[in-house]
Amino acid sequence: MSLIDLSGNLLYVAFVAYLIATLLFGGAIKQSNATGKNTDKWGKVAIIVTIIGFIAQLGYFITRWIHTGHAPVSNMFEFTTAFGMFIVASFILIFFIYRMTALGLVALPVALLIIAYAAMFPTEVSPLVPSLQSHWLTIHVITAALGQSILAISAVAGLIYLLKVVDVSKKSKQRFWLEAIMYCLVVVIGFVVITSTFNAMDYESKYTYVDKEENVRQIIYNMPPIFGMNQYEVVEEHGMSPLVEMPGIINAKKLTTVVWSLLVGTILYWAIRLIARRRISAIFQPLVKRVNLQLLDEIGYRSVLIGFPVFTLGALIFAMIWAQIAWSRFWGWDPKEVWALITWLFYAAFLHLRLSKGWEGERSAWLALIGFGIILFNLIAVNLILAGLHSYA
Repeated sequence: MSLIDLSGNLLYVAFVAYLIATLLFGGAIKQSNATGKNTDKWGKVAIIVTIIGFIAQLGYFITRWIHTGHAPVSNMFEFTTAFGMFIVASFILIFFIYRMTALGLVALPVALLIIAYAAMFPTEVSPLVPSLQSHWLTIHVITAALGQSILAISAVAGLIYLLKVVDVSKKSKQRFWLEAIMYCLVVVIGFVVITSTFNAMDYESKYTYVDKEENVRQIIYNMPPIFGMNQYEVVEEHGMSPLVEMPGIINAKKLTTVVWSLLVGTILYWAIRLIARRRISAIFQPLVKRVNLQLLDEIGYRSVLIGFPVFTLGALIFAMIWAQIAWSRFWGWDPKEVWALITWLFYAAFLHLRLSKGWEGERSAWLALIGFGIILFNLIAVNLILAGLHSYA
């Protein structure tokens, strides 16, 4: 068995382990709710399975690193997979500090969705473009991903907090936005479903187009094209022509993927609502009825306190050093750079409001979720739609 095959198998083992651990954490919470007592038998088994999964994923990371000769964070598949792994690592650390079982019921599904999202991108190993052939690839990207993963735990704590305190039986802005968050999670599932479906069908349509530098290139769509690339011409088309032509700054292929995901995710969301006959947030609310709100608030705050400086180092300071080396400028208003700055400014505002204005509890939980939403927008929308210097995958 080659290293790359072993790497893929280890990632699969990790995914299955995280799925099993999620069910075990759910069992621990259900048993606790039924007996009215805190029991750690299921919780101990769940965290052991989680650690086994993390070790397997770490094995994937190391074996792929050895095979490729560089840190496996150079494209969307590698970076997103590493992001999911760091979220699990952050959760394990927080779990052993606070011993809160409910965190596993949310943190692990988030990691699972992110890893499943990563698996939809090409997994083959390809040579690094010249600007990525640097040790700063490892330093900058891994530090940035680690910082984002720690910040993600604040959002996990925030979501559990809101599921506990928001009354979903009464119409309110809080109920609307909480359900909107659940809808966004279903949309990610929609992305996995639609991409897997068209991959299984071996769907391909080929076009030539003119990029923003006026170069003629070819692109292959792996799902029916809703949006066409700039000045596109058909090479080989199957079943559907693009409905709208996009300018060169927009990656129409990836925008098509986003719109398909929204369509399928919306259908899945309403199917769940019709089957369950209640909102998705109401389905999960009974599982968090015994959580400690004060402890959740502390977890969310401390996650930002730790994650913010790590993110600052990785996404801004190390990034600017590498940008100067690779592109001879510290800053260039590339879409990825702009959104990294927006993320940094938001969490700076979060800490300011928390420390000077006393925004704790529910307000802090909402801010944590908004911050993670910005991180995901940077990961998904900016990478998939906007063409820039960071569009390597």
